[in-house]
Amino acid sequence: MPHIAVTIGAGRSPRQLRTLLHEVHAAVLRSVDTRPEHVRVVLHEVPRTHWSTADTTLAELDQRPVPPAEPAEPAEPAEPAEAAGEREPS
Repeated sequence: MPHIAVTIGAGRSPRQLRTLLHEVHAAVLRSVDTRPEHVRVVLHEVPRTHWSTADTTLAELDQRPVPPAEPAEPAEPAEPAEAAGEREPS
């Protein structure tokens, strides 16, 4: 019987958590030869004040300002067919 434990920082909606549980269950069924009723998935939500990375809690990271996204580089205009040495059939 596969038993999968997922640990995630608290703060997701019930719908997001349900989707996560479903997707993990589905991934196990795709990956392992077992019956659906044998798959156990346990979701552990950790308060964001109790999880740290590089000595900074998730709650502290949440308080940091989000830097503005860099503008995407514009795509170069397509070269006209004639300029590329191609001609449309007449």
